[in-house]
Amino acid sequence: MATTEINSTSTETTTGWTIIFVAWLIASASTLGALFFGEIMKLPTCSLCWYQRIFMFPLALILPMGLFPFDLKVIRYSLPLAVIGGLVAVFHQLLVAGVIPEDVRPCAQGVPCSQTVIEWFGFLTIPLLSVIAFSIIITLLIWAYLRSSK
Repeated sequence: MATTEINSTSTETTTGWTIIFVAWLIASASTLGALFFGEIMKLPTCSLCWYQRIFMFPLALILPMGLFPFDLKVIRYSLPLAVIGGLVAVFHQLLVAGVIPEDVRPCAQGVPCSQTVIEWFGFLTIPLLSVIAFSIIITLLIWAYLRSSK
C-alpha cells in the first residue's frame, strides 16, 4: 500500500510540474512576443498594453521559481497576477471590438487603446492574443491546483 501511495504522489507531482512548466512556457512566449512587438517591430504601446505587461512579465519569472524545487505554492503568487492581467486583457479586447465605448478613455494620452495595430487572419489582434495567453495560464494554474488537492 505504501508503494501505491508513493507512486500516486509522484505521479501527481510530475503532472503538476508539467502543468506549471507549460504555463511558464506560455508566459515566457508572451513576454518575448511583447518585447518583440515593442522593441524590434517598434509598434506603439498603449496604456492597457503596459498594464497587461505589468502582470505578464512577472509570471515569466515567478513560475520557474516554483519548479526548482517543485512547490505548488507558486500558484498562490501567480494566479492573482494572471487573473488581474486577464481582466485587463478582456477589457482591452472589448474596447477594441467596440463593445465598450471609447468615451471610457483609458488611454487619454498617447496611442489610443481602441486602435488595432496588427490584425492576423482578419481577427487575431494583440489584445486577443493577450486574452488567450492569460486564459490558458489561468486554466493551467487552476488545473494544477485541482490536481494537487486530490
